[in-house]
Amino acid sequence: MVEWITSAGLTNYSEAEIFMETRAEEIARGAADELIWLVEHPPLYTAGTSAKPADLVAPDRFPVFPSKRGGQYTYHGPGQRVAYVMLDVGKRGRDVRQFVRQLEQWIIATLAEFNVTGAVRAGRVGVWVERADQPLALDGCIREDKIAAIGIRLRKWVSFHGISINVEPDLEHFSGIVPCGITDHGVTSLVDLGLPVEMADLDTALKASFATTFNK
Repeated sequence: MVEWITSAGLTNYSEAEIFMETRAEEIARGAADELIWLVEHPPLYTAGTSAKPADLVAPDRFPVFPSKRGGQYTYHGPGQRVAYVMLDVGKRGRDVRQFVRQLEQWIIATLAEFNVTGAVRAGRVGVWVERADQPLALDGCIREDKIAAIGIRLRKWVSFHGISINVEPDLEHFSGIVPCGITDHGVTSLVDLGLPVEMADLDTALKASFATTFNK
């Protein structure tokens, strides 16, 4: 049984971390069900365990939170759906790489609900979309922008942290960091792609595609 919680308004990041760690411990003890928690945060930057100080371009712009998830710097803010994923990976095969692939496929299947083709790329964390409507990249290839991020941590084989998908955040806010340490690509959102998607639409798609991705 996987419980789903959708929080209204903007969720404090430090309180979210405390909640996730507590719930993950309860899941590991068999005292609580697995959980997908859907939130939005106020504008902030988080530094994963591999974050490089030089990638924090504007350290005084928004609050910066050290995070126990893997990865580098990322931005969270209004208009971005964050899905915190507290699942028992121990009972789901104990294969961390497969679990990350499932998270990627979950995002890709969700985007497909809006006729958006997402893809993963070697050496680039997250999910990417081609931008045929934009000028070519410096190497002459079709430009690709990041639309979703992934960053997780496991403790006692239970995951916490999770994924984020850009619905309609202020994309200029990403300029205060080098997102995930990647400098040669941009960031986009569903609305930036010209799609009139609202957060509730994305939540519906997330729930539908979760069932097909994780319950195989």
